Amino acid sequence: MTEIGRILGSGKEAEVFEYGALALKLYRRAASKASSFREAANLSILERLALPAPKVHAVGEFDGRWGVLMDRAPSCCFADQFVSTAGRAPLEDMVAQLHRRLHEKPGDGLPSLMARLSARIRRAEGLDAARRKRLLLELDSLPDGDRVCHGDFHPWNIHGSGQGFMIVDWLDACCGNPLADVCRTYVLLHHAMPDRAMGYVEAYASVTGAEVGGILAWLPPIAAARLTEGVAQENDELLRLAGVS
Repeated sequence: MTEIGRILGSGKEAEVFEYGALALKLYRRAASKASSFREAANLSILERLALPAPKVHAVGEFDGRWGVLMDRAPSCCFADQFVSTAGRAPLEDMVAQLHRRLHEKPGDGLPSLMARLSARIRRAEGLDAARRKRLLLELDSLPDGDRVCHGDFHPWNIHGSGQGFMIVDWLDACCGNPLADVCRTYVLLHHAMPDRAMGYVEAYASVTGAEVGGILAWLPPIAAARLTEGVAQENDELLRLAGVS
């Protein structure tokens, strides 16, 4: 049996290690088994779509933790380039083109984005009954879709350069409206890189012909849904973005 090697990366829900020539993503113990099978199922669906995602090789228990064995991403993280570039730059356009590439593919077989958002809004803390009802009605008024949505698309989940990009962390991949997926990226960048968030939305609109207003229409339900993710330091801002603070 191959030994688990050095750590390659660490996040809130999982750690990634070398495993021979492959990568082993080990989820933290709280929900490791369910998360492992969920991400592996998503990657299996994506494999037939020829997207720049890792191929899954196995799911199993390794040293008492459940994880997914998959292709190893290039070592260089695209965020290093993105963060070091000030202002509106070609890098925004490059990321937007990559995002559009995902959205061109049908999301058949992936979980419903609308159902996921609705479920998360229903259990989000900090919302009274009236505000929760308004957000759910607002969500219902938005157009559903049938495209691949990454669910957590941001520069830290893009590795490589040039033609060698690989997008990682597909646990929350779903089927839905691409504009909702872009709005999710806006919310993530708004916290991590507030000066770049709107620039990314404008770049995506420019390369796809989408309306900026159509993307930001998703902001209240997207922000409210993130309240369930255990990022307490963002909650006040998420409530404001959801229009309920």
